[in-house]
Amino acid sequence: MPLIQRQTPYPHWEFSDPASGDLLRLVPERGGLISGWRCGGHEVVYLDTERFLDPAQSVRGGFPVLFPITGGLPDNQLSLPQGVFKLGQHGFARQLPWHMDSLADGQGVRLQLADSEATLQVYPFPFLLSMDVRLAAGALEISTTIENRGPDSMPFSFGLHPYFNLSGLDAVRFEGLPEQCLNHLTMDSAATAEQMAKLASGIDLLVEPAGAVRLIDAGAQTSLELQLSHPFDLVVLWTEPPRKMVCIEPWTAPRQALLSGDRKIELAAGQSTTLHTRYAFKAG
Repeated sequence: MPLIQRQTPYPHWEFSDPASGDLLRLVPERGGLISGWRCGGHEVVYLDTERFLDPAQSVRGGFPVLFPITGGLPDNQLSLPQGVFKLGQHGFARQLPWHMDSLADGQGVRLQLADSEATLQVYPFPFLLSMDVRLAAGALEISTTIENRGPDSMPFSFGLHPYFNLSGLDAVRFEGLPEQCLNHLTMDSAATAEQMAKLASGIDLLVEPAGAVRLIDAGAQTSLELQLSHPFDLVVLWTEPPRKMVCIEPWTAPRQALLSGDRKIELAAGQSTTLHTRYAFKAG
């Protein structure tokens, strides 16, 4: 399954499974972006193509990568023993060009991002971020390895910010959500059911589910299940009406984790860790 370069509907690389017809679209130079996933004949991933084609605008769609922080920091200031650094919302990984190769087993691609002079100015740690993306039967599997290549302990949080197509904002429901959530709009605890009732008018919330989270789209007669693995097992749900999409985002930690210490991951010199997540799609 070779990588093929395509120019329409936008410049990208395509990786496909001839047997199933499932495919990935990837734009490594735009933040290592998985820009599309077709599964069972359905375009699962949402992408605002018109906005994407304007490089002056941020991407709305695909699978943006959140590293080395999830969310934002007060005044974009990250205080570390090495000093105070200016780090914007969700970090820098989604804004930088990545390297891409096919996996040796032929089942997917590997996207890689390493530190540079620019990243060291805002995050003083040499690192290597490797994201293996595989097509499986009715599923997309992503394994991300973060390696500390420097002499100091390296703190971080990691997340994915994937956008998924909906038949309509009023035609969906979720299973597997806990009773309580954190409302990101107010930063207060809230009843999940009350927040989800506002999905069509816009939500932004964080939950800690006990297992998988499932989206049921009655209008499209499809389901999408996010299968979680600790410590990559927090979930952010976000909508931006009137866009017919929802973000179902796995995070390792809540906002400002590098300041609060809440679920912060810290790698000693030379250490690495691998985070796993899987999206399973069904139609009919």
